[in-house]
Amino acid sequence: MPATSTVITASLPNHGSQPSIKPWQPQSTSDRFFWSYTEEPHRTRRQAIIKSHPEVASLTLKCSRTRLLTWAHQVTKLCGHEPLTKYLVLAVVSLQIACAACLRHYPIFSIRFLLVSYIVGATANQNLFLAIHEISHNLAFKSPSANRAFAVIANLPIGVPYSAAFRPYHLTHHKSLGVDGLDTDLPTSVEAFFLDSILGKAFFCTFQILFYALRPMMVYQLPLSLLHLFNIAAQVAFDFLVVHYLGAGALAYLITSSFLAGSLHPCAGHFVAEHYVFDKQPMSARVPSNRVPVPETYSYYGPLNALTYNVGLHNEHHDFPAIPWTRLPVLHKIAKEFYVDLPHHTSWVWVIWQFIWDEEVGLWCRVKRETGGKKVGGWRAEELASTER
Repeated sequence: MPATSTVITASLPNHGSQPSIKPWQPQSTSDRFFWSYTEEPHRTRRQAIIKSHPEVASLTLKCSRTRLLTWAHQVTKLCGHEPLTKYLVLAVVSLQIACAACLRHYPIFSIRFLLVSYIVGATANQNLFLAIHEISHNLAFKSPSANRAFAVIANLPIGVPYSAAFRPYHLTHHKSLGVDGLDTDLPTSVEAFFLDSILGKAFFCTFQILFYALRPMMVYQLPLSLLHLFNIAAQVAFDFLVVHYLGAGALAYLITSSFLAGSLHPCAGHFVAEHYVFDKQPMSARVPSNRVPVPETYSYYGPLNALTYNVGLHNEHHDFPAIPWTRLPVLHKIAKEFYVDLPHHTSWVWVIWQFIWDEEVGLWCRVKRETGGKKVGGWRAEELASTER
């Protein structure tokens, strides 16, 4: 039986006043994004959940507490770092180095090299991508500096330095969800225009790791910091040691794994599943003054969450980014009435298939805002830390 995806359109209960909406003006005659002048939904839902479940307020506002009373009257800790993360990262890093050593003598285009790179390597490096995502929210250690340094270690088997740059871009994505010119997770109009076809979307999904790597620098550039230099130096040194002691084939395995992790791979489905609008919207939804609710974040509830730090629980993550991956299911259980009717997916494989073949789904299917949020960069440590609150 083929995998299926469940997409349900629902809006939040009215827990507060409606945000103000200004008259809509299209960005251009060819612009087909969903432009919104309402507040992004996660802050509103976060406040509603805190109001309905004071115990969630405790985990959000009193993160220094190590023990909290939960909805089920059990003692637990939802907010704060997850000690298990560092052990999993070290295990996956070790696995990738071992695989690189084992495959160092195999030709790059041999069946064994490609199969191991796709099945083991791409899954492992996608796991490391999402470990860095987790670490960017200070959820591996209590110390911010320890998180920064450990992200560089998690970055090593990926082969290309990016952890230092990822964090400010990603935190800006949280602070400025959908804001044009700030949220670098948004496709540009150029991408959406030229890739608006089945072949174009297939090209995007095949090479999406390159789009996600290069697009942020095209939107705005970060100031170069000591952390960036450390990330680059550590990665160059690691790559040099891999080539010197294991050979170029070992490094080729790591780079190939990274490419496949962001290509047509089941775990890569989360890239398009998280914020693209998959259910068909009425034409009136493209006019914000009509107040037609357009879902802009989708969760995924399926088995691949076990390999990807529960990144599929994406509404939950955006609502409470200070809760680590192991405790997002607990949040979902506590506030289930807020999540059960939201749009969601049940298969990332089906997400990729639908994204490519469905004419109603594509790169134009994103919610954008002209203003709101703020840029988070390598400017002040206290500003960066505020994004986890």
